[in-house]
Amino acid sequence: MNAIDLLKADHEKVKSILAQLSESTERATKKRTDLLGKLEMEIAIHTKLEEEILYPAFKAAGSKEQDIMYFEAKEEHRTVDSLVLPDLKLTDPGSTEFAGRVKVVKELLEHHIEEEETEMFPQAKKLLGKAQLDDLGEQMEVMKASYKKDWVAGNVAA
Repeated sequence: MNAIDLLKADHEKVKSILAQLSESTERATKKRTDLLGKLEMEIAIHTKLEEEILYPAFKAAGSKEQDIMYFEAKEEHRTVDSLVLPDLKLTDPGSTEFAGRVKVVKELLEHHIEEEETEMFPQAKKLLGKAQLDDLGEQMEVMKASYKKDWVAGNVAA
């Protein structure tokens, strides 16, 4: 699978989890907690794949316009990973505050996904070409399997 297709599949998975979280009620605390755990894992792994594999290749192949897009995307990741998601994890899943925070996470991530899929990914296809995207996709598949294994092992031990 090429890098873009792999990342788009991840986006669909994240959007599905977000939709389930948004539709859940205050009474579904276990469901919300489980979904939040899945969301955190998917986002953490996805962010690593983008920031360690696709983004550097995209930035290297591009010009100033791609540099700006690269830094904007990284800043959006930082906002979700360092600010919004940690706050959501500390929020009681049985509260209305949780529902409000889920809405904000969902809006941020959907905005980020849309920008990547309509702006960055089409440019990456042109700049990098099929062969390089296939190679990056293979690297991502290996890295994803390793990170997922480590994540599950880390969470099981915790």
